[in-house]
Amino acid sequence: MNLEEIRDYCLAKPGVTEGLPFGEDTLVFKVGEKLFLLTSISVGTQFNVKCDPELAIELRERYSEVQPGFHMNKKHWNTVNTNGSLSRKQIIDMIDHSYMLVLHSLPKKVQEEIAGT
Repeated sequence: MNLEEIRDYCLAKPGVTEGLPFGEDTLVFKVGEKLFLLTSISVGTQFNVKCDPELAIELRERYSEVQPGFHMNKKHWNTVNTNGSLSRKQIIDMIDHSYMLVLHSLPKKVQEEIAGT
């Protein structure tokens, strides 16, 4: 997946916003004002996603394209390189996992507002 595909996929999720809070090169996606994915616009071939700590280790051991989160809490974040052998589905699964982790960490009221209920 390229940067535009990742951007489109993230923005199609309920409650997602994008911004550049860390400077002009770092594109950030949030749900409920909490970060779930960030990427460098200039590099565009890797991104950081939140991950369950045990799954984070498992993914790093299984795939060379998944590394501890660059400039992030390495227990909870992975950096994913999209120029390797990961399939589109594997990349989407990592994005979905990050989104759901953050969404479920939000107060129930916020979750309901995002869900439109």
